Amino acid sequence: MKTLILGVGNPILTDDSVGICVANEIKKLSLPNVEVIETSLAGISLLEYVVGYERLIIIDSIKTEKEAPGTLYKLKLEDIGNSATTSYSHGINIRTAIGLGRKLGYKIPKIIEIYAIEIKDNTTFGEECTPAVKSKIPGIVDEITKIIKSDSPQHLP
Repeated sequence: MKTLILGVGNPILTDDSVGICVANEIKKLSLPNVEVIETSLAGISLLEYVVGYERLIIIDSIKTEKEAPGTLYKLKLEDIGNSATTSYSHGINIRTAIGLGRKLGYKIPKIIEIYAIEIKDNTTFGEECTPAVKSKIPGIVDEITKIIKSDSPQHLP
């Protein structure tokens, strides 16, 4: 299955870069049929990347303050708001962008998985994640890699 992994985030805002960091570690594994792209873009700008893949895995940060930093969440598109006017740190949300791409006839992946990593700090300038998040990256990489290798979407416990 032709898979695209998109690591999304801002590489100069500490924990906001965690999606990029995780994607970069997965890229080093050179998994077959898997392309990895790290990007600071989001929303409508992501459409140019996702066209033509069967499976899309998005890895990004989330700040709910309900779980410990480094907690991995599995989200569905339906879990993301549906408003094109809602303000997000990366522009319009991915659900709106995917919907627009489908309406425009783009070949959007049928399987879309979103993995969000709980973060602590997304406002401090810095090129490394906080220690609380950084220490969890190897385990997150292992978990997502297992899911990728299973070649089918999984639900986290």
